[in-house]
Amino acid sequence: KTKPVEDLSALYQSGQRHFGENYFQELVEKAEQLPKDIKWHFIGHLQSSKASKLIRDVPNLFVLETVDSEKLASKLQNACESNGREELNIFIQVDTSGEDTKSGVSEEELLPLVDFIRSQCPRLRIAGLMTIGAPNDFTCFDKLANQRKVVANHLLIAEEALELSMGMSGDFEEAIARGATSVRVGSTIFGERII
Repeated sequence: KTKPVEDLSALYQSGQRHFGENYFQELVEKAEQLPKDIKWHFIGHLQSSKASKLIRDVPNLFVLETVDSEKLASKLQNACESNGREELNIFIQVDTSGEDTKSGVSEEELLPLVDFIRSQCPRLRIAGLMTIGAPNDFTCFDKLANQRKVVANHLLIAEEALELSMGMSGDFEEAIARGATSVRVGSTIFGERII
């Protein structure tokens, strides 16, 4: 978030190709200015009304990590259809902390959303699960790892076929120890963000 294109470009020159962005407008602007072989991860909350613009304006969107409703999944499916995108990787965001400030589906809502996406959204590929845990509560990571087992069993696929996006600059080691395959470490790389 809030990091200038020049900083991302320097990291790109060092060989990094996966970049995450929290803010919709920043992603659209940065994707336009930076090389097209970047694999963008959108890790912020996406309003369903912006789904079409995101799919249209960021053709190198690698994964949308914050799908948490049938409404958003449907809008993404429609956006892929209207913009000729055959497939979009998505992570389902799971609320593992129960905090009011966090988005995501509950554990009880997870499989119904998986089934909805599988039956109604053929252009969306469930590539993993994502959570933003409560600070210093590593059980949130354990809960997401457990939900990966549940979803993989439900889909009749190997657990390893589903990514786990969890952990940030302050706790990524704990997240990796608990199975994270993707961590969000912008502050560690770029320094604290400008508010």
